[in-house]
Amino acid sequence: MKKKIVFMIINMNVGGTEKALLNMIAEIPKEKFEITILMLEKYGGFLSSIPAEIKVEYINDYQNLKDILNNPPHKSALHLLKVGKFKKAFNILITHLISKICKDRSIFFNYILKDYPEINNEYDIAVAYAGPMDFISYFVVNKIKAKKKIQWIHFDVTKIGFDKHFAAKVYNKFDKVFVVSNEGKHILDKLVPNIKNKTMNFLNIISPKLVVKMSDEGVGFEDDYEGVRILTVGRLSKEKGQDLAISVLAMLRKEGYKVRWYSIGEGGDRKEYEKLINKYKVQDDFILMGSNPNPYPFMKQCDIYVQPSRHEGYCITLSEARCFNNPIVSTNFTGATEQIIHDKTGLIVNFEQQQMCAAIKLLLENRLLRDKLKKNLDNEFVDTRLELNKFIQTLNI
Repeated sequence: MKKKIVFMIINMNVGGTEKALLNMIAEIPKEKFEITILMLEKYGGFLSSIPAEIKVEYINDYQNLKDILNNPPHKSALHLLKVGKFKKAFNILITHLISKICKDRSIFFNYILKDYPEINNEYDIAVAYAGPMDFISYFVVNKIKAKKKIQWIHFDVTKIGFDKHFAAKVYNKFDKVFVVSNEGKHILDKLVPNIKNKTMNFLNIISPKLVVKMSDEGVGFEDDYEGVRILTVGRLSKEKGQDLAISVLAMLRKEGYKVRWYSIGEGGDRKEYEKLINKYKVQDDFILMGSNPNPYPFMKQCDIYVQPSRHEGYCITLSEARCFNNPIVSTNFTGATEQIIHDKTGLIVNFEQQQMCAAIKLLLENRLLRDKLKKNLDNEFVDTRLELNKFIQTLNI
């Protein structure tokens, strides 16, 4: 009889967390496991990438819950007052206040989910995969029946709105807490020491064979540019650091380097980045290419790959870029040194304009360094599919 697994996430937006989930699902033996993806909302460019044999379910009435979860409580209460729901408006305000005083967001979640039934199905493993997101963690613990439960951490918890009080209470109810980098695990252990016995490093799963295969299935660059192509892949948001990339490109162009920077990804900061591109007058050379579920032809064809992130958990796009042996420059976010050895398989710099510009100039001018990095990357083993054993072993805790 197949074991049942459910992964709970926000949606299937084109992002690293969602891609990591698809990669892992691809490696789980379907003859042994029945997999369900439970989403808060039906949305995202990766929806069509979910294999046909995977069950997909959605949280009922999440749109109503979403407003209460994401809006400031006084706005939610004001809206409820306008539609005549006086008691609910008062309850939301008072419950939020009690949660704040007690430093326990579970009180608030408990109220808004008080009439929400448990999920009917019972699973062998239930995974709060979009972590940290407190609502999903609470939902998996309290509304899903499963023999084992896992919390997944994809981010540097010091760089996001992480509630250590909530984590100390709720994460302790999971059987395992997987963190996608060793450095991230150490940070979490220090911040929430009472769950240290449950935490374990779990690298995002990458299949170089699949990545390289997909790189041959797409088209790639079509603009006939004759200069050096620099590529960055990631959601258009502050944590991914495209603003740094834009300013660095302006410096390179000012100094006469013939380079063009391509950015694959979409996100809420597009308009801000478009303004920045205009400010630095690099409209012809910093190209926002939008979202693309198959960025691998571009990774294969680019001359330099740059990951300018402010923070990451374990950057999956950096892992994928390593499959193509092109020179890499990365900022020194959490997990970067676990993927790149400075001056051996890439260059690691601080999140700083002058440092990144200097690193790229070094690659542009030093053919021997480029060749050395390519050769070392070619000799490196990127495949992380064996990580799946840690997940499977959870069934036997």
